[in-house]
Amino acid sequence: MATTWVIERRVFASGDDHLLAAIREAGDTVVEWSDDWWESSAWPQLEGRPVLVRASLGNAARIQQELPWRPGPFCNPQAFRASAYYASAQPWLLHRTFGFTTVGCLVADPRAALQALESSTQKHPERVFVRPDSPLKPFSGRVVATDSLRLSDLDHGYYYDDENLPIVVAPVRTVNREWRFVVVNGRVIAGSAYSADGRRPLPDDPAGPAWQLAQKIAQGLPAPAPVYVLDVCESDGELYLLELNPFGGADLYACDPTAIVREVGAMARTATRA
Repeated sequence: MATTWVIERRVFASGDDHLLAAIREAGDTVVEWSDDWWESSAWPQLEGRPVLVRASLGNAARIQQELPWRPGPFCNPQAFRASAYYASAQPWLLHRTFGFTTVGCLVADPRAALQALESSTQKHPERVFVRPDSPLKPFSGRVVATDSLRLSDLDHGYYYDDENLPIVVAPVRTVNREWRFVVVNGRVIAGSAYSADGRRPLPDDPAGPAWQLAQKIAQGLPAPAPVYVLDVCESDGELYLLELNPFGGADLYACDPTAIVREVGAMARTATRA
């Protein structure tokens, strides 16, 4: 049975062009997503066949929740919250020390919100890294000064209005290199180095130390979904887990598209027959 891939074009830096070519070469079907379907309810009737989805994070989460396509985009936001996996991931995590609070609490009382980060040498950090708890990323992770912090410094009023938006705060770390890996049923099946600045793939040894760490993490960390992406980074000469993201809403950079179509497609067909 052929797999149907529903893809929202112009979302990813690569346009998923290489993936699309591999999908067609494998004899699978491509359907281009249309936002108009939310208004018309005229999305294709694909029940009973394996369907994989790649779309913007907002659409991926909504498709997972509202449409009957399975397995879909593998985008359950609750499973990919930092607060859902940070404790289990701590042996590998870039941020060994972290705290959870909200945008409003951090701005209103930074000292109270940052108590989890205080140490014997630094009672109140002047700068911290802040990212949303949600994998849907209502704002991009960033370093902020803790004094005179304003809601607008975290994009409040631009991309979201809820001051109670959950966030992660952590010490500032310098990240020198980054890699993205696709994990299927606990096994790394493709990977790529990338530049977060400009969302560009970079040359890399696909079976190097970063791949080995990613495989170790994939085997040891409870999986948020049967298919997901796992990001590794280098900081101060060491490799760490940076974050996990839903497969259906993540750029694949230079990850091997043939391996992705083969392995993710096989998993989707097996899940549909079950």
